[in-house]
Amino acid sequence: MYEGPVQDLIDELGALPGVGPKSAQRIAFHLLATDAADINRLITALQQVAKGVRFCEICGNVAADTTCRICGDARRDPLLVCVVEEPKDVLAIERTREFKGRYHVLGGALDPLSGVGPDQLRIKELLGRIGRDEITEVIIATDPNTEGEATATYLVRMLRDFPGLSVTRLASGLPMGGDLEFADELTLGRAFTGRRAV
Repeated sequence: MYEGPVQDLIDELGALPGVGPKSAQRIAFHLLATDAADINRLITALQQVAKGVRFCEICGNVAADTTCRICGDARRDPLLVCVVEEPKDVLAIERTREFKGRYHVLGGALDPLSGVGPDQLRIKELLGRIGRDEITEVIIATDPNTEGEATATYLVRMLRDFPGLSVTRLASGLPMGGDLEFADELTLGRAFTGRRAV
């Protein structure tokens, strides 16, 4: 235990997701050795986030303006929408360079134990987009965990009554470079279910 502001900084850093006590301590001491100008840039960035991050009015992604760069890109297919949980998922899919449509960010996943129901997510906005924009396909790209699967199942139920709408789910299975012997039963089972002709 350190005294005063140093311990306060370690405690605050340790409260961040993915940052344990050792990492928090390393970051705190790194900041102590950093130039004041670098610290001020960090403070400014944190203050700008605290003042309010903007989200795209169309998809819910992080944006610098009222719409994000993806929704503003006329080359993207507006009839193809990929539904993700968080803005970080948009970046993950964009890195593949495989998807040429637009996105819809839910803002999380269904988690009744944590008090997250359909009303806390951007599901109504998604339904409104589909009815208004004549979307032809919705790709559900929620995480392959309990909450993501529950969210996907709920969305499928909500979307199946839209005429002419194709609802798909990202395939799941074995990672590239993985060994079959180390795959768990659920992953291997999904790989069999999602197999495709070659």
